[in-house]
Amino acid sequence: MERAAKKESVEQLNEVFKTTSVAIVAHYSGLTVAQMQKLRMQMKQAGASVKVSKNRLAKIALEGTDVAAIGSLLKGPTVIATSNDPVAAPKVAIEFAKANEKFVILGGSMGKTVLNVDSVKALASLPSLDELRGKIVGLIVAPATKLAQLSNAPAAKLARVIQAHASKGEAA
Repeated sequence: MERAAKKESVEQLNEVFKTTSVAIVAHYSGLTVAQMQKLRMQMKQAGASVKVSKNRLAKIALEGTDVAAIGSLLKGPTVIATSNDPVAAPKVAIEFAKANEKFVILGGSMGKTVLNVDSVKALASLPSLDELRGKIVGLIVAPATKLAQLSNAPAAKLARVIQAHASKGEAA
């Protein structure tokens, strides 16, 4: 790799690390190209990304970022999964690790907080940002729906009583 290419790579990684909210580090030794492509596709669908970089360059790119704590995990063939949603990358990484034993999660960082493997698993078990938004909208809409049902109920009962009297009058 030429010096200019290395510098550009470091700048790109630094930008990714500055804008991400969570970074997960894992060993990927022994995975096939097809498995790595599957991982990349799953991460992309979840709104996350996967980077494979030289550890030395990644450590340089980590300087001055919130996720700088993952520098100690960068040993051997590592892959770094990042996402803006704090749950997306951990969730996909944990699911992929269950299906592929050669994909070993080492830990990660959420902002300045260092995550071990158990913390990554706990983070992956949380609902995603979209799921939480859906629940909040459901909670907000539920009272309005109940209120509409209650306000329509007396009118419906009155209409049934009038209909019953009208049908009695026709029968007589």
